[in-house]
Amino acid sequence: MGRVHLAEIEGRRAMSVRMQGRIAGLVYLGVVLTGIFTLAYAASKLFGSDDPAITATTLAAKLGLLNASNIAFLAMCAFFLALPFALARFLAPYGRISSRLMIAFVVASIPFSLLAIMQHFELASLAGRGELSSAAVGAGLEAYDKWIGVASIFWGLWLAPLGWLVLKSGAIPRIIGVFLILGCIEYLAEYFGPLVSDGYKASQLREMLSWTSSIGEIATCLWLLVMGARPGKD
Repeated sequence: MGRVHLAEIEGRRAMSVRMQGRIAGLVYLGVVLTGIFTLAYAASKLFGSDDPAITATTLAAKLGLLNASNIAFLAMCAFFLALPFALARFLAPYGRISSRLMIAFVVASIPFSLLAIMQHFELASLAGRGELSSAAVGAGLEAYDKWIGVASIFWGLWLAPLGWLVLKSGAIPRIIGVFLILGCIEYLAEYFGPLVSDGYKASQLREMLSWTSSIGEIATCLWLLVMGARPGKD
């Protein structure tokens, strides 16, 4: 009877961990979808030109898309802020310090992300009033790039403790943890590489690291969403 009872407890624990994983996967999906929309799709449609005058005309003509992108960015921040807490529910037992670092890096990114998107809100406000100029676009995008660059440091840093926890727990396939850690290096190299070497953007290292963060994060999201988290081995 004791063994049967123990098996029932372990079964319930496994179901709980899987469900916690699926909840985290759902939150991660929110980050991925809003991020793809605002940082990839909308950005390519709105800020594809290097000419501030052309960009000003584009923003005025596509004000609805700009507003939608700004709202999606705020939603992305909200999902992202919730994500490490959802992940820590089943990963914290395998590393309390790593879990706290994961949370701290995400929380630290939020103020810089908001400072960045404030620039786009200001551009939308000017476009709505018909007062958007190429000078305002140039200044706004320069400020946006500065703040989003700082935020991207923390977008990378949080992947290192997450990847370590994945490797340690086996909650999702450990190969994904490797990609998450490589993704951390990718983010940091993308920010600091050009500061160290003018040729970084054309370097083989950048080519090798490219897409590691996307592979790691999307794989984490999909695995958790579909399979849930696996009870790790102590």
